[in-house]
Parts: sequence; C-alpha cells; structure tokens
Amino acid sequence: MSKKIEVAPCCPPDCCDMRGLLTFQILWELDREEMNGQQIAEKIATRRGTKPTPGTIYPALKELKNGGFIAGEKIGRQIVYNLTPAGEKGLAESSRYFLQAFGDIAEDIKVKVKIVVAKGDDCEC
Repeated sequence: MSKKIEVAPCCPPDCCDMRGLLTFQILWELDREEMNGQQIAEKIATRRGTKPTPGTIYPALKELKNGGFIAGEKIGRQIVYNLTPAGEKGLAESSRYFLQAFGDIAEDIKVKVKIVVAKGDDCEC
C-alpha cells in the first residue's frame, strides 16, 4: 500500500545529484519559446529550485549550437536562441528516451507523493 508523502520542494536534496539533463531542459524550454541564456537559466531555476551558473548554461548552449540543435540570433547585446529542425528531432528522441528511462518512476511518484507547494517563501536556495 502506498503512503502519501507531503513534499514542499525547494532546493535539490542532499542525498542525490539532481543536476543532470541540462541540455534536455534547454531544448525543452526552447521548444516553448525563444529565449536568451539568462531567460533559459531562470526557467530552469523555476523547475529545479536553483539557477544554473553562467559557467554551466553557456557551455551547454555552445554545445547545442555546435551540434546544430539550436541557433542564436544576436538582438542588441543579447543572443536569442531557438530550436533548429535538428533540435526538434533531438528533443523528440530525447523525450522518448526520458519516458523510457523515467516515465514509470514519474507515474509512481504522482501516486505516492503529494506536492504541497511549488516553492515556499522560506526557501534558502
């Protein structure tokens, strides 16, 4: 019998390294809207509770751009990124793999864990 566990997510837990899947998250966010690096980092921070540093986000953007998965257009002083057709295909393949690897875990968590708040005011992240 599964037990409901109330969780108030904020910072990543100490027990597990939850930093993986950065390039997947970037592709996921850019599929929803074009953004600059700072905006992408803020969207990821909303999901994870911690914001990727420039030393993390910009090398990942460079890797995706060099791989042809995203393109960047300089608008003023910022570079606004968007998915390329290869990025759309890569996101579809990555999403399929993500579901294969984690889909049943996510479904099980939905049954066992009740999320109380997305981010509390008392978060110290």
